[in-house]
Amino acid sequence: MTRPLLIVVLIAFGALTTVAVWQHGVIGLFAWQLQNTAGMQVLADLVIALLLFCVWMWRDARASGRRPWPWLLLTLATGSFGPLLYLLTRRPGQR
Repeated sequence: MTRPLLIVVLIAFGALTTVAVWQHGVIGLFAWQLQNTAGMQVLADLVIALLLFCVWMWRDARASGRRPWPWLLLTLATGSFGPLLYLLTRRPGQR
């Protein structure tokens, strides 16, 4: 994935998150997802995807000499912002 695309995704997702938190609050983001099984499924899918990314990120960080803990904690605290920022800060040419 190219850096410009990651930057665009991060900015767009950041803007969407800012508006959602402003309108509904942090608790409100989860309250909407817990109102019915469709929302719970989306939330469960996000959790599974982030856990899979955390496993990959752990291995990738260790292989490239980076400390994985800050990125894992950032992912747990901010969701998809952690993986997006991790990918943005990888050295060019890393797989």
